Amino acid sequence: MRRYKRTLAAVAFATTVAAGTTGWASENAQRPVTGPPPGSAAWTADTSLDRALPDPAAATPSEVAAFFGSLSEDEQQRLVRRHPLVVGNLDGVPVRLRYRANTLALRGTPYERLAGRQILAFDPRGRGQVAEVHGDLERARQVSVVVPGSDIDAATFDRASDPYGTPAGMAKALRAAAGAGTAVVAWTGYTTPVGVGVDAATGKLAEAGATRLARFTAGLAATGAPKPVLFCHSYGSVVCGLAADEVNARDIVVLASPGMRAGHVRELRTDARVWAAKDDSDWISKVPGVRFLGLGHGDDPTDPSFGARRIPAELAEGHTGYFVPGTDSLRAFAAIADGSAVMDEARLMDGTAVADGAVAFDESPEGAAR
Repeated sequence: MRRYKRTLAAVAFATTVAAGTTGWASENAQRPVTGPPPGSAAWTADTSLDRALPDPAAATPSEVAAFFGSLSEDEQQRLVRRHPLVVGNLDGVPVRLRYRANTLALRGTPYERLAGRQILAFDPRGRGQVAEVHGDLERARQVSVVVPGSDIDAATFDRASDPYGTPAGMAKALRAAAGAGTAVVAWTGYTTPVGVGVDAATGKLAEAGATRLARFTAGLAATGAPKPVLFCHSYGSVVCGLAADEVNARDIVVLASPGMRAGHVRELRTDARVWAAKDDSDWISKVPGVRFLGLGHGDDPTDPSFGARRIPAELAEGHTGYFVPGTDSLRAFAAIADGSAVMDEARLMDGTAVADGAVAFDESPEGAAR
């Protein structure tokens, strides 16, 4: 009966979206940014080093890292100056070179305010994409990546209003709570939906984002970073669900999730621990946890039947309140990010999630190493 009711809700949801937003969605439909970085044609044609440069469309992050490791400092800097958009976006390039390249690439653009910050990626195509590092990524013992949801792009990823609803604000808060040993990347590296329409209800943009997220995390690994923890907000959790089997994450944390395109954590095909948080005042609770005719993203990850580890969020408010300082959700996120969160495995009998008190905080060195 419960499944029958959910199916009826899905039919109503699909009908409403299809009938009520067709015109609106067609005007706001987003085309995902895919493929190699801008400037790649000039890069591949460059013979200034008397050797072929790695193909941005085909070289793996490990191959890119090996290539840059074979260059002298002067050769590296020459490529930064000649091809800042490629070097700044090419996963596997040393972090310090990407910072320098993106500082150059940002000058003279509408996003010049970001120049000089620790920008790990900047792609001006479409609505603009950007990734910013908080902390010391090259020396961090733990690394987290914030994956945002709808309405986030290069112009809005660090807006002053509702700061904890932006990836930059989330990353700043998480880094402050987790401590100096943790680096956090605010990753706006895919084309997000605009508003609540067909794009947000389907997986098209998430599929493209999952490919980019998997390559980005492979780039982190190629430069020596530890396995990341992914913090996936709203539609970003759809991206993380589709990328789960490729990102090689230590933990995947979803919050305010409409679903991960899976019915159970096993379907994600990942060895990462999967955590889920949702506060009672979050409007996302009204979104049916189903998939029907290509619309919707599946079961609610905070439902015990999904099998995720439940994170307390009683003090969070609304859809964007999870990273607000002083909340129980941020405290739990920080414990996961720094490696000190442990689970009472005895309470995970039959594979269901723990509803209350799911996260314990072990301050001992042994706990921090888990």
